[in-house]
Amino acid sequence: MTQQQTVAQRRLAPNDPRYAEVVDFYFYEAELLDDLNERQWLTDLVSPDIVYQVPIRETVERARGFGFSETSFHLNENLGSLESRVARGETKYAWAEDPPSRVRHFVANIRVREHESGDAQLLTGRSNILLYRTRQDQTTPQMLSGERRDVLRREDGRLKLLHRVVYLDLTVIGTHNLSLFF
Repeated sequence: MTQQQTVAQRRLAPNDPRYAEVVDFYFYEAELLDDLNERQWLTDLVSPDIVYQVPIRETVERARGFGFSETSFHLNENLGSLESRVARGETKYAWAEDPPSRVRHFVANIRVREHESGDAQLLTGRSNILLYRTRQDQTTPQMLSGERRDVLRREDGRLKLLHRVVYLDLTVIGTHNLSLFF
């Protein structure tokens, strides 16, 4: 059996209940983040063992690889740093986001597979993301697009985000801060 056949067999069809569960997870996540319910997002959907990364994109020829640094990140977070970001946003000292940005998460092209380890508690999700952000009275929106590659783990009967890598399409991020969640 070839690697391509193995990957195709692990892909979940849209009529698989696990596929629907992951889609619901992503849509609920987008709702929480769009509604600025970051504390609930952290509590309901994020595993205590989270690894949350946004690697730096590099412009390279195809022969030199995927085009992302494996050692440099815009964000390289764990539960403690995500907790700090959320807690800071809940204070009156989060001046960079007060008043908060208006953000919409558009999630599309959701693909779900069984995890390569064969562990039934893990699922792999890939999705395309478009963040549409406006700040204060600005008339030009900021848009960030990319692909999210996630590992979701069943914890206490619910899916939780265990590992997320966001591959942004931009090499230079033209936003004044990255105080948002992908």
